[in-house]
Amino acid sequence: MDTSEHRLRGKAAVWAGVRGRCPNCGEGRLFSGWLKVEARCAACDFPLREIETGDGAATFIMQITGATVGMAAVAFNLAYRPPLWLNLVIWVPLVILVAGGLMRPGKGLMTALNMLRTRKDP
Repeated sequence: MDTSEHRLRGKAAVWAGVRGRCPNCGEGRLFSGWLKVEARCAACDFPLREIETGDGAATFIMQITGATVGMAAVAFNLAYRPPLWLNLVIWVPLVILVAGGLMRPGKGLMTALNMLRTRKDP
């Protein structure tokens, strides 16, 4: 299929990226590994690896995770005054889970937004 035949636009492209699908057609896989982007979409042959995202997704995810988990930790400590070991047992795994869970959708979102910004629509 030619990449110009079936192009997603706006919210549909962004939602496809968040779900880990090709933001151009919404059908092919966006990732070949945990965060490694496919070279080309298997469905529409769009060059996915040419979309540059840099570290944007990781930066936003660190800020979101730090703010939400950090504020929860402060509130928990003010309310219950737990020992240090309990803080480490609760908050370190939670930071890893939240950041890990948001990283792939965040990278898909950044990929879709950059594709929409740089793609030449007819």
